[in-house]
Amino acid sequence: MKVAFLFPGQGAQTVGMGKEIYEKYEEARTVYEKASEISGMDIKKICFEGEGIDNTEFTQIAIATTSLAMLEVLKQKGIKAEIATGLSLGEYPALIYGGYLSFEDGIKLLKQRGYYMANYVPKEEYSMSAIIGLDSKKIEEICSNIRSKGKFVVPANYNYSSQTVISGNSDAVEIAMEALKENGAKKVVKLNTSGPFHTEKLKEAKEKYEKELEKVRFNIGNIPVIKNIDGTLYQKEDNIKEILAKHIISPVRFDKAINLMFEKGIDTFVEVGPGKVLTGFVRKENKDAKVYNASELF
Repeated sequence: MKVAFLFPGQGAQTVGMGKEIYEKYEEARTVYEKASEISGMDIKKICFEGEGIDNTEFTQIAIATTSLAMLEVLKQKGIKAEIATGLSLGEYPALIYGGYLSFEDGIKLLKQRGYYMANYVPKEEYSMSAIIGLDSKKIEEICSNIRSKGKFVVPANYNYSSQTVISGNSDAVEIAMEALKENGAKKVVKLNTSGPFHTEKLKEAKEKYEKELEKVRFNIGNIPVIKNIDGTLYQKEDNIKEILAKHIISPVRFDKAINLMFEKGIDTFVEVGPGKVLTGFVRKENKDAKVYNASELF
């Protein structure tokens, strides 16, 4: 059995997430308390009562703290992974697990990342849509054609081979949705998330965040971690600060991460955090893959 830990991103949040493990495990309580102390936020209130849970400024740190609490319980149970990856903010708990980043620095970075991504976005109307059953190259081509006419829409999340999320100005996303349906998309789903995450619209947020990354020391990791920006493993020579800054304005390549995990012989996938979104993506590529949410293993 070869295990991968998958750490979810924004959209996985639910009111009450982590409460059960907080009440049951001392290790989980310690994580929530330490994260709240470092961040100056009442993370339990965000997670357990839902106060501000859908506000990007708080969502990112809340999901990551829940993931890290689950991770501590997995460690206590002796459950380990050969490889780790995450979706967007999920890359940070993956880097903490892999030994590249300290818990304290990870929490500090996520607090600032959430703040900048929530507050440094051009004041325009945005939307996102999941495109299912159409090749990503065709999606790129159609988005590029719409952009050539002065409208902003781009692929932002490549979730798996048959699902890509597009993001952009609301009018451009509507045009793209119609064009993609006409070009054979099996399903087009408007998402509740509205921010133009992982697009060039967050350029100012990236620039602000670069200054936060300069304050942090990264280490050479001891467990392989897959990068979001290109679906390859972090290498010793990588400039992690540059990669994480670029991550804010670059599409997430979770499709490539899935392919790499299969290539590495991973057969068991554990989602460490709320929900089963990422393991769902894995099952779309291989219905025989063994998938779990961490809470099923406690």
